[in-house]
This record gives sequence, C-alpha cells and structure tokens, in this order.
Amino acid sequence: MEKIVRVQHFEKTFGKEKAIKDVHFEVEKGEIFGLLGPSGSGKTTTIKVLTGELSAPSGEISVLNYTPKQFRDSNFKKQLGILSDNSALYERLTVEDNLKLFCKLYEVPINRVDEVLTNVKLLDSKKKVVSKLSKGMKQRILLAKAIMHKPRLMFLDEPTSALDPLSVTQIHGVLRDLRDEGITIFLTTHNMEEATVLCDRVAFLHEGVIKEIGKPDELRYKYSTGDFHIKTIDGERMVIGNKPESADEISRLIKSKRIKRMETHYPTLGDVFVDITGKELM
Repeated sequence: MEKIVRVQHFEKTFGKEKAIKDVHFEVEKGEIFGLLGPSGSGKTTTIKVLTGELSAPSGEISVLNYTPKQFRDSNFKKQLGILSDNSALYERLTVEDNLKLFCKLYEVPINRVDEVLTNVKLLDSKKKVVSKLSKGMKQRILLAKAIMHKPRLMFLDEPTSALDPLSVTQIHGVLRDLRDEGITIFLTTHNMEEATVLCDRVAFLHEGVIKEIGKPDELRYKYSTGDFHIKTIDGERMVIGNKPESADEISRLIKSKRIKRMETHYPTLGDVFVDITGKELM
C-alpha cells in the first residue's frame, strides 16, 4: 500500500517547550486516519507542520513524497485540501459565488461548482447567501471549497466540532464518499465516538507523544478485559470474570432466569484512551 504520509522521529519545540516528542506514524493511500487526543495534545501543531504552515521540525517527514523544504512548492499545495479554524467564507456572497471565486483561485472550470455542491448535498442551496445558513451547512461548504481542486490528500482539523448530530452525520457521509473515491483523509478530533465510526486507523496523541496506533475495533479488543457485564431483571449489575471457574455462576443465573442483559466488556475508544494515559478526555 502506498504511503501518503511518513513521519519518523518527529519533534517540534516552541521556545523551551517540546510540543511533539519523537513521533512516528504513516498514513496509507485512501484511508481516513485519525489523530486523536484532547485539546493541547499537539494535534493542530502536527497538521500545521505537515501542511507547511509551521517551519520544518526535527525528524524525517514526507507528505506525498515531498519533504518539508518543498512544502511551499505550488505543486505540493495544489494536491492538498485543508479545512481548519482558519478556513473562511465570504458571508455576504451566495454559496455559488463563493465557490466560483475559489474556482478562479485554483484554476478549475466553473462547472466544478455544481459537482462539489452535489458531493456535499447542497446543490439546492447554491443561490443562498452564506450568512443565512446554519453552521453545519457552512462547514459542508468549506468541505466543498477544500475539494474544489480534486486534492489527493485532505487535512481536516476538528471538522465537526460543535455541530449538531444531523450535521455530523452528513459530513461523515461526505468524508466516506471522498475516501471511496481514493482521497486520503487525515483528521484530528477529540471525539472518540466520531473516530470509532469514521476512521480506518487512529493514533492516540497525548502530551506530544503517540501512545497507541491501530484500527478502532482492534484497539478496543486489545484493551478489553473480556469480563461479562450482567444486568439482572431486578436491576442488579454484576461483573463476572471470563474464565472457566465462572461457568457455574453464569449457568445458575441463566437457569434462574435472572439475566436481563449480558455482554462482554468492549471498551469505547475513550475508555481505551483513559486506560493508556490515565486521564479523562477534556
């Protein structure tokens, strides 16, 4: 599988503070890769370095086979789609006029506007003034802007932060469609539920250090105790170890028809994060 991003011994220092500490990871072509962690963990710093917004750090970094010294190259920039806190729209213009401006900027045909609006399910809203739209709709327009020039790699920094559940679901659908088209997506989030349903692989970043990398389901199984969690018909909650000597106890509960629900321990990604770092996500 082609490696779109390669990072080895990546470190970034601000003054005397080391924000990123000997980080290693790779991102494969056509996957959604999530960099997860709380605010202040180094997620945004990582994206800014990988897109050339921040100066080159120590370590070995390659993005689309470009090195940090080449990140200001226009050919490199043209292959990236970026959605961050700095992304903005012209509020007084219509959706269509906003995107026509970006067509000129990226030197792509004007008919691309209808294509990208169809992708983000907003074609019917192209004549609406941006200031009149909901935050979720504006975020989808920013996504349309980011894919206008058909990038190979997208960097999304907290793309669904503070959005309502319906808007989140709509954006997730767009991102899956983009992945299915072969676009590689690198996103940051502190929303572990989002990462579970959206990402092909995730990396936990905590205090500038990557603690774990893997597929969401595999990480959840890895940190599962395997214990049986049982709720009885009278509301009692029990945890019984998943071991041979527990068989008789579970058999008695089944025969007495006391079990209302029984499931093996299957932690959320948030639970895994706490297990690894000892700290709650904030």
